[in-house]
Amino acid sequence: MMNDLLVRVLVAGLCLLAVMRPSRGQAAPPPGPLTVDEAVKEALDHNLGLLARRFNISIAEAGLITARLRPNPVLAIGGDHLDLLGTHYNTINNAGPQEFSIRTDFVFERGGKRQSRMEVATNSIHIAQLEFLDAVRKLILDVQSAFVDLQLAKANLALAEESFKAMTQVVALNAARVKSGDLAEVELVRSRVAALQFKNQVRQAGLKIRTTTNRLQLLLGRTETSGSLEVDGSFRRDPDPPDLNTLREMARQLRPDLQALRREQARSQAELRLQLAQGKVDYVIGSEYRRQQGIAGTGNSLGIFFQADIPVFNRNQGEIERVRREQRQIEARLRELEATIAVELENAYEQFATARTLLTDIEQDMLRQAGDVRSITEYSYLRGEATLIEFLDAQRAFNETMQAYNEARAEYARSLYVLDSVTGMSGRTK
Repeated sequence: MMNDLLVRVLVAGLCLLAVMRPSRGQAAPPPGPLTVDEAVKEALDHNLGLLARRFNISIAEAGLITARLRPNPVLAIGGDHLDLLGTHYNTINNAGPQEFSIRTDFVFERGGKRQSRMEVATNSIHIAQLEFLDAVRKLILDVQSAFVDLQLAKANLALAEESFKAMTQVVALNAARVKSGDLAEVELVRSRVAALQFKNQVRQAGLKIRTTTNRLQLLLGRTETSGSLEVDGSFRRDPDPPDLNTLREMARQLRPDLQALRREQARSQAELRLQLAQGKVDYVIGSEYRRQQGIAGTGNSLGIFFQADIPVFNRNQGEIERVRREQRQIEARLRELEATIAVELENAYEQFATARTLLTDIEQDMLRQAGDVRSITEYSYLRGEATLIEFLDAQRAFNETMQAYNEARAEYARSLYVLDSVTGMSGRTK
């Protein structure tokens, strides 16, 4: 009961967000840098795929309306033995008399068919709600991953621009040294070639930003993509999550797709009861008023009728067996999903542990040393005590270390988002 209440509250809240937004036009993006929470909220409000999937809930609710309906009574109005062919009923031929009738038939369902239909439809609504929440979970992870990709691209662009700027200054210094005769011209050419390489890195980093920006804007539901998107540059860095056993229990309780499959089991059981009820024979009770009008006089009569199928051949055996086999299939799918979630959680936790170790190692052992080596080599090169090749090697080593550091921070942030998604915690306030 608590899970059902939680599902209803979550779905109602998400749908309320959509209702509060204007249905026409695109909402203006929030001013300033976009945070990951703001990006997720905007995606939940405007993502086109999620908006379409939300209709599955209302479609399932319409199915409940159909399930509540009772069979319509049947009204039949007829005329028999009518003198329409020119016989002319009279005392000579004694034909007729003409008869006129009004008949009504009522179907009385047996076996609790209506209640079973409503139970199946109610479970279908819960399934649609849980599938919608699972789509929300996946969308949140996609937005968070795209957000981290854009953060990484911007960090790499800043690194490439810094390296290109430093190399441009070296080229200017070398040009002055060549004019004064303190440096061979071949060294100037080498430094210019190196500057062009760093410039190409800036262009590639800019392209990466444009592609990741377009992907994020598509997830946000922005139909008109802009050239740039400012995001908060800090990567997510949370304390350690709970232990693996706690995460497993959270996943068993919170994963919407697992809850949806469990609800599918309940729906299948309700459908089995419905199909068993369909095998019950319904009764049809009718009444008829008949009026005879002939040459000998007129008369009124009343008839009562009872009708029921004789279940000799069709007792709904096929549908009953189909539902029973579907139940076995659902049980197999449930075991498969539970095993899949366990593997996903194990992999996500290993990914988190590896990313945490890698990030710690880079911060403790590599960053300071790479920076010191670059600074010392640059200082020595500017004084003529180191070669250009030594300076370029130090610069490239520093760039590779910083890129590895950026990627480690991004991977650590991704691993935290993946853990949230795998355990079903996506979207909760940190």
